[in-house]
Amino acid sequence: MSAVVSRGGRVDLTGERLPHLTAPTRLIVGEWDTDVLELNRESQRKLRCVNQLEVVAGATHLFSEPGALERVAELARDWFRTHLPA
Repeated sequence: MSAVVSRGGRVDLTGERLPHLTAPTRLIVGEWDTDVLELNRESQRKLRCVNQLEVVAGATHLFSEPGALERVAELARDWFRTHLPA
């Protein structure tokens, strides 16, 4: 089993392949990265695998705000702990 975490990524660019993804997938986007957030919401609707969209409050695209990258790291860690074998 594998798992995917996308931090502010453009998963919409995968095109027709997105619905075929089978790995549990967490999408992490900053609250103020509105364009990418909307693209990720649209992409999430196309996913058929276990998935979750996490919005980091007060964060922009680069997560340069105090504590934002730390929050991203926590979310990624927790996802991998849950979805990867020990």
